[in-house]
Amino acid sequence: MEYTKDLSIIIPLLNEEESIGELLAWIRSVVDRAGYNYEVIFVDDGSTDGSWAKIKEMAEGDDRVKGISFRRNYGKSAALYHGFSKARGRVVVTMDADLQDSPEEIPDLYKMIVEDGYDIVSGWKQRRKDNRITKNLPSKLYNATARMITGIRLHDMNCGLKAYRNEVVKNIEVYGEMHRYIPYLAKNAGFDKITEKPVHHQKRKFGKRKFGMERFVNGFLDLLSLWFLSVFGKKPMHFFGFTGLLMFLTGFVMTVWIIVAKLSHQAHGTYYRAVTDQPLFYLALLAVMLGVVLFLAGFICEMISRNSQERNHYNVKDTLD
Repeated sequence: MEYTKDLSIIIPLLNEEESIGELLAWIRSVVDRAGYNYEVIFVDDGSTDGSWAKIKEMAEGDDRVKGISFRRNYGKSAALYHGFSKARGRVVVTMDADLQDSPEEIPDLYKMIVEDGYDIVSGWKQRRKDNRITKNLPSKLYNATARMITGIRLHDMNCGLKAYRNEVVKNIEVYGEMHRYIPYLAKNAGFDKITEKPVHHQKRKFGKRKFGMERFVNGFLDLLSLWFLSVFGKKPMHFFGFTGLLMFLTGFVMTVWIIVAKLSHQAHGTYYRAVTDQPLFYLALLAVMLGVVLFLAGFICEMISRNSQERNHYNVKDTLD
C-alpha cells in the first residue's frame, strides 16, 4: 500500500477550544524538527464551544491541518473511526486534545513502528499528574482485569496516546465505546506485535475531564462483550449449546434422582414426600427449561451467524497483487 504521508496525527476532541491552538503549535515544532511529511486531523465530536471555528481557522492556508466535525456528540470511538478512515500516513498516532499527552513522544513512537516493526505502541502513563484515588485505583483494577481477559500485557490500555501501523487502523472497526480496547481489536484481527512505551503525562491546563466513574463499569461490560464475540462470535452454538446441554442434563439427572428415591422409599414402606412437594423438583424443572431455551438460543444465533455478510471476512496477507 502506498502512503502519501509519513505520519497522520488524529486528535478527537470535545469542547477544547482553549487548548487546540497551543497543541497544534507544539505538534508543529516537534514534527517539523523531526522532518516528517505529516497531517494533523482534528475530529470535533459535536463541540458546543468554538472548537470547530478554531479548527477551520488553523486549517486556513495549511493543507497539513484537516478537520472533521460531527453535528452532534457521537463519542470518541466514532471520532477515531472517521479519523482512521481519512488517515494517509504510514504511521498513525492518536492523542487527546487536552494537552495531557506530550507531542514530544511522537518521534520515538514513530521509530518503534517503522524501525522496530511493532503494529501498535501504546502509551503508559507511569507517573500520572491526576493522582486521585477515585481515578487511579479503579484504573489499576480495570487494567488488571483487561490484561487477564485479553492476554495483552499493557499497563494502561486506555491511554489516548498510541501509534499504529496504517494497516492496523484500516482493518479494525471501532464502534460504541470500544476505543478503550483497540489493542484487543487489533489482536483479534491478527496484529499481535503490540508493546507499550512509558510516556510523560501532564496536568490538564484548560477545561475539565469528560469521563466520570461510570466509564469503568461500561468499560468492563464492553470488555466482556468483546471477549465473547472474539471467542464465540463465529460459533455461538459452542457456548449456548454446551451450556444448554449441561443445564438440561443437570435437570434430567435431578429428576431421575427424585423418581428413584421415591420408588425406593415406596418399596421399603417408608414415608416420602410427594414429588411436587419437593423444592428439588422445581429446580430440576427450571434447569431443564433453561437448558432447552439456551440450546434454542444457540441454534438461532448459529443461523444468524451463517447468514451474516461477515461470516467469511478474514484479514490476510498475500503476494497475489
